[in-house]
Order: sequence, then C-alpha cells, then structure tokens
Amino acid sequence: MRGMTISRAAGACCGSLSREGFEDKELGSVVIDSRAVQPGDLFVAYAGEKADGHDYISAAFARGAACCLAQRVPEGETGPVILVPDVQDALEAICTEYRRSLRIPVIGITGSVGKTSAKEMIAAVLSSRFSVLKTDKNLNNQIGVPMTVSRIAPEHQAAVIEMGISDFGEMSRLAQIARPTMAVFTVIGHAHLEFLHDQDGVLEAKTEMLDYMPEDSFAIVNGDDVRLRALKCRQKKLSFGLSEGCDLRAEEIRPQGFFTRCRAVYGGRSIALSIPAFGRHMVYAALAGVAVGILMGLSDEEIARGVAAYETVGRRGAVLETGYLTLIDDSYNANPDSVACGIDSLAALSGRKVCILGDMLEMGEREKELHFEAGRYARERGIALVLTCGPLAREISRGAEDIGRHFETMEELTAALPALIRKGDRVYVKASRGMHFERAAEALKELK
Repeated sequence: MRGMTISRAAGACCGSLSREGFEDKELGSVVIDSRAVQPGDLFVAYAGEKADGHDYISAAFARGAACCLAQRVPEGETGPVILVPDVQDALEAICTEYRRSLRIPVIGITGSVGKTSAKEMIAAVLSSRFSVLKTDKNLNNQIGVPMTVSRIAPEHQAAVIEMGISDFGEMSRLAQIARPTMAVFTVIGHAHLEFLHDQDGVLEAKTEMLDYMPEDSFAIVNGDDVRLRALKCRQKKLSFGLSEGCDLRAEEIRPQGFFTRCRAVYGGRSIALSIPAFGRHMVYAALAGVAVGILMGLSDEEIARGVAAYETVGRRGAVLETGYLTLIDDSYNANPDSVACGIDSLAALSGRKVCILGDMLEMGEREKELHFEAGRYARERGIALVLTCGPLAREISRGAEDIGRHFETMEELTAALPALIRKGDRVYVKASRGMHFERAAEALKELK
C-alpha cells in the first residue's frame, strides 16, 4: 500500500502502537493467513471459530510482516502491533484511507448471479491494454474487498472488484472502501432471501453501491432484468442484454459446442465475439466486459481479444470430457436463477442430458417452492434424468416427477452413478457450496 506506513495506518483506524522506537515501514498487502505473508505485509489477526490469528502473530513476523493488526499482543512479542478494539472495523478504516490516495478506475461488480464470471471477463478485456488488478478467487466480502484494495499497486492502471453481500447495509460498507468509479449489475435474482426477503430487497441492498459513486460515473446494468431495466439512478446508465431497447445487444448468437459466438452491437459499432465458455449466460458476462471496454476507450480488436482470453474459474461451469461422459461442473454455488441458466445451457446440447442437483441455501420462506420449480423446469426443458441429494433437494426431485430420483446421502448418490449414467451423457452438477457437490463431480470423473 504505497504511502501507507505503520503510523499512518494506526492513525487511520485510531489504533495504538504496542511499542515505540519501531521503523515506520511502508506496508504491503493485507494478509489474514500467516502462511501467505510476504515481507512488508500487514497481518490481520482475526479470532475465528476454528483458529485465533493472535496465536500466529509471531509466525507472521518470522515471515517478514512489517506490522500486525490485533486486539492484543501475545506475551513476549516485540514486533510492532496496532492495537484496536475491533480488527474488522480497523481494517476497513485503513483500506478506506488507502483508497483515497488512488487515482485509477475501479469497477465494482455485484448481482445475484454471474459476479465472478463478469469480474473475470471484464478483467480479461481490460487486460488487452491495461495492467489490471482483480479480486482473487471469491474474496468479495467484508474481508475480501479490503484485502483486494490493499493489493492495488503503483503499476496497476485499473482494478476490478467483485462485491458480494447477504444483508442490508453490507454493500454500503464495501462501497465506502472500494469507491467504484463504474458499477456493473449482473442480475437481481433469488439469492440470500433469508435476509433480503424478496427481489426488491435484493435490488435495494445491491444498489447501495451507487450512493458512493460520483454522478458522472456509469452504472452498467443487465437490461433483460426487469428491475435493473427500471432502475433510476443519478449516474449515467448503460444497459446490456439480448432484448430490444438495450443500449448494448448481443445478436447472431451461435453455440458451437462449448464455445459461443455472437456479435455485440452498440451504436455504430459491431464486434464479433468468440466466448470460450459453456452456457448462454456467458453471453451476458461477455457483454459486461464489452460495455466496460467501450467506456474505457478500448478498440473493437482489443475487446474481442480480451473476450477470447477469458478463462473459467474453479468449479463455475468447468467442462471436462472424461472419455466416458461430458461433465459440466458448476458445483461452486447455486440459486434458482443460476440453476435455470445451467439447465437452459444443458438443454441446448446434443445427447442425453442429466442434472445432479442439491440444496440451494438461504432461500427464505419460499425455499421448498423454489426447489420444486427447479425440478419442474428441468423436466420441461427435456432433461432425461434429475438426481438429487439434500433435504431441500427432495423438492427438486418431486418437481421433476418421473425423471427425478432422490438420495438421502451423497454416498448413496455416488454409489448409484455407475448404473444411472450412460456413456456419452452430458452431466450437469449444481448445488450451493455448503452441500459439497464437488464429491459428485469427482465420482463422475471415475466412471468408465
């Protein structure tokens, strides 16, 4: 964090230093795992349920940490520690102060579905011309966003920051730290309804970001989403989508195996795109990248090259030909909107199609109904077989009727796969992260 010294950090969070006479070093990045500390980093000691970061302060200093942020100093520790009553509040204050010193474009990304895909696509497009920092993996929460901001270095010309929330007020805290100069809203869907109640609540919570953006900035929204299309804001608004009326549209969409080709049309510009990822929903991620690229002054060639350079992250629609079947591993997370998108994309493929689906968590009062509808939708879209596991996923199987089969445990499900899955099947795996459906994906890889 260029210019953020130990003393400046202590002042920013109203912390007290554990000792005097230290070297007032400039801090590197924020780190919460002592094993990941690099020389000069600021180690933040969180007291978690499974481990207490205060027990690893000495290890952080041994790896070269310049300073630690903590609520107490372990006995015998002589390294400089900034003492605060709450490390989370202090971390946010330090990174908010650091963000004020930065003068680069910051693109904030949020939505119920497709945040990470949009983040990766936007970063890929901007990397055609700029040095870009992006959120690492899924570090998009109240710890991850400050960590990302702390990693912005002098060589970076733009930052792409994913911002995920589950309750009201959380986006305000994230946006106050990141201070986006451009916002991208993917979809307002059925996510975190246990806390946000309904889709109007989701919209209200997500758009708190706009309160921390300048009036001359852009809000880039999915124009096919009814709530985002109707959004009123003081910022300039650019819509993207497939329907008429969107400022930026995708036309001539042509799935080609696990790639998609289309043409992005904006005003007088027409950009041919080749999207190296599975699913029609990736067209929306590509359009988000195109929109940011256009507003950042990139040429058509630079934008197309960036879209073509996109790479799938982890278990988000990763496609694997095992020699026996085609596995679409989308087991990272799930909600009704992303499940429907996955089913649509699977239905567009040739061959026999199978869904392996689990619980979608934090769905609120309508959780059973939403799971039932997912099963019914799979049946309507011509899926041959729906295998489910999880207490809520039983409703998916009920909705799927004659093509549904429910298993009480993952062990029972994986044991049944050899008898149920045929050579050449296209198999789609999807569930909330807490259901650990990566176990089903790994079992499918072993089928011969």
